[in-house]
Amino acid sequence: MAQKFVITRRGILRLGHVSMHKDLLQAGDACMGGGFWRFDPVTMRLELSGRSYDFGEPMWEWLLGSGLTLKVPHQWQGMRIVYAPDDPAQRPLAVSEEFAIEYI
Repeated sequence: MAQKFVITRRGILRLGHVSMHKDLLQAGDACMGGGFWRFDPVTMRLELSGRSYDFGEPMWEWLLGSGLTLKVPHQWQGMRIVYAPDDPAQRPLAVSEEFAIEYI
């Protein structure tokens, strides 16, 4: 089991302790990528990173271009959310600043 996340085509961010990223999907979901997560209590930040072996890196550009609101579990409200890609040449994405967020 590991701390993994996925993002669905409807813009839902799902996090959990699972073996496979697909275990976070529900019936009818289309996955737009995923990776790993951890909570940093010092900075009060939800850190997303990496990529799903099954679904690849999150498709952030598609999600931003679609105009979808990112739906985040309510327990993460008020936290800064950042995604760090595997490639150190790519800049981290300040998810909580780039997206309109709805807490569900």
